[in-house]
This record gives sequence, structure tokens and C-alpha cells, in this order.
Amino acid sequence: MPLNAPVLAPVLAPVPAPVLAPAPSADLERSDLALLTGAAAGDLLAAVLAAEGVRLTGWAVHQVHHRPGVGVTVGWTVSWEGAGPGPGPAATVRSRGDEYLLGTTAAVPAGTPGSTTATLDGRPVTVWRHPADPVLPGLARVSDAASAVAVVTPPGAATPAPGAPAPDAPPPTLELVTYRPLRRAVLRTTTGTTTGTTTAYLKVVRPRTAPDLVRRHALLLDAGLPVAPVRDAGDGVLVLGELRGTRLTDALAVDGAADLDPQAVVELLDRFPDGLLELPRRRAWADHAQRYAEAAAAVVPDRAHELGLLGREVASLVGRSDPGPVVPTHGDLHDANLLLGPTGHAVVGLLDVDSAGPGHRVDDLACLLGHLAVLPVLAPEVHRHVPPTLARWLAAADATVDPVALRARVAGVVLSLVAGAAPEGGGRARDAVALVEEWVQAATDLRELSPSGPRRLMTSAEAGDVGPATAPERGGHP
Repeated sequence: MPLNAPVLAPVLAPVPAPVLAPAPSADLERSDLALLTGAAAGDLLAAVLAAEGVRLTGWAVHQVHHRPGVGVTVGWTVSWEGAGPGPGPAATVRSRGDEYLLGTTAAVPAGTPGSTTATLDGRPVTVWRHPADPVLPGLARVSDAASAVAVVTPPGAATPAPGAPAPDAPPPTLELVTYRPLRRAVLRTTTGTTTGTTTAYLKVVRPRTAPDLVRRHALLLDAGLPVAPVRDAGDGVLVLGELRGTRLTDALAVDGAADLDPQAVVELLDRFPDGLLELPRRRAWADHAQRYAEAAAAVVPDRAHELGLLGREVASLVGRSDPGPVVPTHGDLHDANLLLGPTGHAVVGLLDVDSAGPGHRVDDLACLLGHLAVLPVLAPEVHRHVPPTLARWLAAADATVDPVALRARVAGVVLSLVAGAAPEGGGRARDAVALVEEWVQAATDLRELSPSGPRRLMTSAEAGDVGPATAPERGGHP
């Protein structure tokens, strides 16, 4: 049932809102969250469905996606019923259905097929029916199993070639693994073939970003790194082979990934090829600290003032600490993107290399440590082994990068996770804010201990006059 923009447009008229002054972005985003999760969202959905000749009978917020400085997107499950002509002249057939709709306050190209934009409480909101994402045209193309298998099967493959679909195999399966509206989606397809069962992944991105992603995979594969082979299938659809292993996240839940030496991750990063330095550079998570503080304020409004101060403090610490040289980086290194082998000693898979390129090693390590730090906030019982592991990994990271810069950037990463980790606010969000404060304090304490670099060790002669030799203070970079 396609959305009908021409019919919908007059149904939702602009609602005048008092304009006293340009609202700060935190206030606007807080308003957007309330708009798309509150009663007004029901009015919007009722109008969308009424324009198509059916009546909304129920709806619920399924997921909230908050991108600081970009907009708020909400997914809703909706139920509807309608009536249409039956087989006889006076017959009426009633119908019912359930669907998944999404709406966003983010900017979307005008006139995108399958979506419609209406004004709700003075805010333009674009609505679409999954999988017709306005900027991911490939998603609809691969959202049924038969089409996905057709895309996964190599062009020109002979039948029954090894790995080709077997005539008597069970029907293929298709699973939506992750979906970030307007950004990307990952689907997993499993097919019975002449050589067994084949699993492949389909990553759907904005079409213009696909060539760079293919190039990243090629550079990393040529360097011998454990990334999936990739093929560009057009429309922003990339076919990736399966990587087998245990996610670091799962190993952390079992025993804190006790068998993994953090040095193994450092050595993996050391193997990243210099060719990545030629790619466009993306700013690290901590570089957007003030924007993320505003986003956090939208979900914890009673801490808005403190979050504003935190954002500025993180930005100041990041700007005044030494990030080290520009090197090839992963760009989004965290526990869910690392796969471990059977013994837990080695990293055998590296996922989501979309952001690989030039950057600072300290930002990769801070990203990993920041995500680890948040895990016990999200699920204390599941991740009860993480705190000692985090302490062990922090000590290892301190040996390779500036400790002040590391803690400042961990604070920035944790700050970036507040809004997404707990979009409904509440205790988890406040605990995450407290965690940011702890990392900021740790960075500040280290900086104050050594504002001008470490003192030199005293000679034995000097020590003889004043007592035992003094060890250098920790944190030697300004």
C-alpha cells in the first residue's frame, strides 16, 4: 500500500507555534522526541492511513533513533482496518493489517518515492513505510528472501554450480540484523546449496558511499586483515561473505574475555595499511562532544546545565591533550565489531569498517574502552565481569597513548552513547552521565598531576641530599 503524498498533504495542516527566539538545538531535539513519541504521533499516523482509505486502530513506539544535530527518527508498529467492495453489488469486505511505519525530522530529499512529508506542530516530518527508506533505495530491493538470494548469487553462476541454490533445499531465510534509518541496514540470508548451507550478508548504504566502502575492504583484505570479502551489487547494496567467530561482547559476558590479551587488538591495529591514509578523514566521536551533550540533554533534561558544562569540558580536554600522530584507524572500534576465535586468544574477524581511514590511535582505543565502560550501565548482571577487564585494558592502552588524551576521549565516547543507550531517559541515562563525569575527572586529575610533563629522576648525588629518588609522575604530555 504506497503512501499517497498528494492526498496526505491537505490532511495535516501546519499548526502555528509561538516563536519567541531560535530554540537551542537541545530544546528542539527534545521537542522532536516528544512530538514523535507522544499523542501527536498518533494523529500523524491516523492521517497517513486515512489518506489511504483505512482507519488506524492501534499504534506503539517501537524504536527511537536520535542523531544529534541531524534529527530524530521513530519507528512505529501500527494496526489498521478498512472496508472495500465485495464480490456482490452490496457486499463489503473488511480487512485488517499490521505494518511498520517510520517518521523523521531529519532532512530528506524532496519527492522521494514511497515517502510523504507533512507538517506537524510546525515541524516537517517525513513518513515512509518500511522498507521504502527514502535514502536507502536498495533496502526495498533486498527485503524479500527470493530477491535477496538473487542478489547474493554471483552473476553468471552456473546451475548447479558449487554454492548455487539446490533445487530440493529448504526455502531461503532472510533476517534483518540491524537497521539505522536513513543510514544503513544489514540483512542476513541463509540458502541451502549444492555444497551445504550458505550464509551471506547484505549491507545497504547510501549509493554514493558504496565505492569507498568497497575500497576500504579491498585495502584491508590485501593487508591480510580479517574482514569479509565484498561485492557491489548496485543501488547501495553490498554483498559480504560470512565471518565466523564469537563477538567480543559475548565473551565479555561470559568471563570478561579473560583469554584475550588487549595487546592482540593493538597489534591488529598496527597492521592497518597506509593506503587508508588516502581516504577522507572523519572526525572522531569525542570531537563532537558538545553536540552529544545537547543530545543527552534531550533525554535527561533535568541535567541539561551540567551536560552543557560536561560537553565544554570534554572538548577542552580533547583540545589540550596530545592525540599522537595520524595513523590508519578503524574509526568505530568496539566490542560488537570484533570476533574472537575458538580459544578466545585471537581476533579472527573485524566488522563494520565503514569509517576506516586516517585518524588517531587514541580514538580507536577510546572508542573500544568507552563502549566497554557503558556495558555494565546497560546490563549490570550480564556484564558484571567487565569492570576488572576495563581496568586491565585501560592499563594496556595507557602504555601506547597519552593517558590524559585517552580518558578525555573515552569521556567523549560515553557522552555520545547517552542518548542512544537510553532514549527514554531514566536511571540508565543518568548513570551514563555519571560515568562521563568520572572519566572527565580522571582526565583532569591526571592532567593536574603533570601539567608540564614528568619531572626527571634525581641523580644518586641529589638523592643523597634529599632522600629516595622520586618516580616520574604519570601523564607526561601537556
